[in-house]
Amino acid sequence: MFRTGVSGADGGTPGRPQVVQHALRSSGLSAYPYRLSMYQVPPVQDITVEELEQWALDRLRVLADIEMAVARNQSWTDTKVAIEARSAAHLPMHSNSVAQSGTSGAAAKTQELLAERRKDHVSHFVLRLAFSRTEELRRRFLHAETALFRWKWETEHLAEREAFLRSQDFVWRAVPAEQQQRFREQLLAVHPRMAPTFDSESFVQVPWHRVPDLVEKRRVFVHQGKAWIPTKEQASLVLAEFQSHLQAQLELTARALPRLDEDDRLMPVLEHLSMGSMLAATSDYSGASLVNTDGEAVTLTADMIVPLVRQHAPLCMRHLQETLSTKHHLLHQSRLQYNLFLKELGLPVEEALVFWRRSFSQMTDDQFKSHRYNIRHGYGLEGGRHNYPARSCTTIISGFPPGPQETHGCPFRHFSTANLSAALSAHYHISPADQAEILASVQAGHYHVACTRVFELTHAAQECVAPQSLH
Repeated sequence: MFRTGVSGADGGTPGRPQVVQHALRSSGLSAYPYRLSMYQVPPVQDITVEELEQWALDRLRVLADIEMAVARNQSWTDTKVAIEARSAAHLPMHSNSVAQSGTSGAAAKTQELLAERRKDHVSHFVLRLAFSRTEELRRRFLHAETALFRWKWETEHLAEREAFLRSQDFVWRAVPAEQQQRFREQLLAVHPRMAPTFDSESFVQVPWHRVPDLVEKRRVFVHQGKAWIPTKEQASLVLAEFQSHLQAQLELTARALPRLDEDDRLMPVLEHLSMGSMLAATSDYSGASLVNTDGEAVTLTADMIVPLVRQHAPLCMRHLQETLSTKHHLLHQSRLQYNLFLKELGLPVEEALVFWRRSFSQMTDDQFKSHRYNIRHGYGLEGGRHNYPARSCTTIISGFPPGPQETHGCPFRHFSTANLSAALSAHYHISPADQAEILASVQAGHYHVACTRVFELTHAAQECVAPQSLH
C-alpha cells in the first residue's frame, strides 16, 4: 500500500523528510468532493513518513475516544459530543458549505477542505493497514470507524448527504408499487405512523443481514430474506454498506499484507500504531529514573541491564533477555517488546544503543544501522518523534501470538505447561508446591495473577508487594 521512497539505513539527508511515493497524483477538491467517504481507493499522493505517522496518531486519538465511550457505556449523544471535541482538535472534517461562508476567500477555504480530507483519507488507510493484522484489531477498528462514519453522517448537511448517495453505487432494489400495496397490512404493522402517507411512501429491499440492528428491533418487514426499509431511513442502510465494505477490505488486507522489510521506515510506525495505546504518547521523550535503597536517583546503563532483568523483571522480559544472551539476536516483535520495556525502565537512548549493539555482537555495523533507526524510533527520536509507551500486560497477552522461533508474548499465556514449569524452575527455582498454585492460575486464564505470584515469591525477602502492572 505504502512504500518508502528513500533508501539507506540512516534515512537519507538529515532534516529532509522521507517521502512515500505513489504512482498517481490528484489535486483540487475534485479528489475529495464529499466529507463522507467509503474509503474505496487507497491514497495516491506523495506523503512524508512524518505526516503519515502524525496523521495516523491524530485519527487514533479520535478512535480511542470512541472506544472509551463504549467502555464507559456512554449514550450515543454523549459519544457524539466526545467525537466532536476530539475531531475538532485533531481531525477536523468540515462540510462543503464552509467554502461558501465566512470572510476568507472560497479558494482558501477549498484548500483547507482539501487538506482536511487528504488527512482523513490517508490516516484511515494507514490505520487500516496497522489494524488488519489480527482479528481482534480488525474488530476494534471496524467498530470505531463505523461510529466515526455515523457521526459524520448525522452531522452532515442534508444536501451533502444526498449528493454523496448519488455518487455511490449501492445495490438497493426498489420495491415495486404493486408489491408495496400487496403487503400493505404487514408494512403498516411495522410502521403504523405511516398510514396517512402510505401511498406516497417508498421502500427499498436489502438482504436482512445487512441491517441486523433494524431486524433485531423489529423495525423492518422481512420477506424472502429481504428487509424492506422505508427510503427515508437511509442512515441504517448507509452504515450497513460502510461496515460491510470495510470488513471485507480489512480481511483482504490481512491476507495480502505487503512484505515490509524489517529496515523499512514504515515497519516501526505500523507496529507501534497497532498497539492501540497512543493516548499515553507524548512528543518528547523524558527518561524515567531508578532509585537506590537510599532514595537516590540512579542512571541506568547498558552494563546494568542483564543482572537487573534477571533479578527483578517479569518472566516475559527475562525470557527475552535469556534468548538474546544465548542467540545474540531477537526477532522483530521481540525487539519491539523488549526495547520499549527497557526505555520504560529508564535506560537512556545512548545506553540502549550500546546495549543492543553489544547484544547483536555477531552483526556487522552496516547490518545494525536499520536496528539503530528502530530503537531511536521507539524513543521518539525518529519519524514523527512520538514517545511510545511500553506494552502493557493486556497488550502482550492479547497481541500477536509468537510463532515458530519467536520469543515475544506472555509465557503464562503462550508457553505449554511443561515449558512454563521448566522456566519457573530454571530461572526462579520455584518449588513444585508453589508451581502448582501458579499453574492453577494459568489454567484458569488468570495470567497476570500467576505473574504477580512469581514476583511475590522471588521478592519475599525484600517484603515487596507486586505492582498491579509489572510492565
